[in-house]
Amino acid sequence: MNSFIQELKWRGMLQDMTPELEEHLAKGMASAYLGFDPTADSLHIGHLVGVMTLLHFQRAGHQPVALIGGATGMIGDPSFKSTERNLLDKPILDHNIACIQKQLAKFLDFSGEQGNKATLVNNNNWMSQFTFLDFIRDVGKHITVNYMMSKDSVKRRLDDGNGLSFTEFSYQLIQGYDFYHLWKNENCTIQLGGSDQWGNIVTGTELIRRMEGGSAFALTVPLITKADGTKFGKTEGGSIWLDPEKTSPYAFYQFWLNVSDEDASKYIRIFTVLDQSTVENLEKENSQAPHLRILQKEIAKEVTCMVHSEEEYEMALKASEILFGKSSTEDLASLNEQTFLAVFEGVPQVQLSQAVFSQLENVLDLLGEKTDFQIFPSKGEARKMILGGGLSINKEKVSDPQAAVTHTLLQGKYLLVQKGKKNYVIVEILS
Repeated sequence: MNSFIQELKWRGMLQDMTPELEEHLAKGMASAYLGFDPTADSLHIGHLVGVMTLLHFQRAGHQPVALIGGATGMIGDPSFKSTERNLLDKPILDHNIACIQKQLAKFLDFSGEQGNKATLVNNNNWMSQFTFLDFIRDVGKHITVNYMMSKDSVKRRLDDGNGLSFTEFSYQLIQGYDFYHLWKNENCTIQLGGSDQWGNIVTGTELIRRMEGGSAFALTVPLITKADGTKFGKTEGGSIWLDPEKTSPYAFYQFWLNVSDEDASKYIRIFTVLDQSTVENLEKENSQAPHLRILQKEIAKEVTCMVHSEEEYEMALKASEILFGKSSTEDLASLNEQTFLAVFEGVPQVQLSQAVFSQLENVLDLLGEKTDFQIFPSKGEARKMILGGGLSINKEKVSDPQAAVTHTLLQGKYLLVQKGKKNYVIVEILS
């Protein structure tokens, strides 16, 4: 098995680390933490780099600690942010924390069966014990303002003219104390994070040195970018979330399926646990037949199964074939409602009452003769499309304009009308 550092290196996941970290890890099982601010009730794929770092740390035989920032989440990390975040109240934070914990359990083993079980901590448990005066007296005196001002994340905010509130300025000191607390009480000697966190992390190692004369270590992973320069994990619809209610498993699968070849080679290393030889063989296959998108399909499978389930992956795969390939009515009927609507997101939807629907005599009635909507601009055009073999309902060809509408409703309430190859309309039957 590769060491943790070797594993990160071949995967392109190592940015910086403090001296002697590799030697420290070679001595035996170590403990490292990585923090997540609970600013939403779900992680998004931007968080996955950190999650995968903890996963590899545990797979290397070490103990990962996931820190949920119940206290720091009330402030907001200013690192390379252009504006101050909105502050969240405790009930919202508690809800967010519970949701994030559930998601992390899909990646990390919290059971303890391997002897290096993952643990989850909330920094509000110790930060809430401090009064403001206690904190600035017992902790603040150890770090100078000059030291805090030297951090790139602070200088950038000051240089761009947006300024920095005292609340945000104090963030690195609070994060530094988190490291000190875990070092002193939980024997946690390493902090992991994105490269934008380097300043905050080394504030923690400095605090440990100044308060206790102790030594601690830091390691950062690169911030993930896309080959075209746009922000990773963002689409026109917003962030790609791990919560299936926020981003459907189908849309999640499609995101990975549509990454560029250049990005796919990078992402398959970062976002899967496939070993080096498997990845290199897949890259070789992909270079010989790039049109098959072998890398993208493998990433989409691996990440969708890991975040959601194999069942959701199979559903997403089937849904993709429905939209882009050959499929049957049975395939369409097998989709759950969420996947069905996700597949046909953006497709025009019209509604028809059950009373009117039950009175339709034939397909032409459905297409606009006796409804409040017009799927075709005229009866003649609808008939022409049907006779030309260009109309399907629920993926079944309709050849007779006078045929009765006997199609089984999808999910008990939908009909999918397809005009030609790519034009769809969803008819929802209202009960």
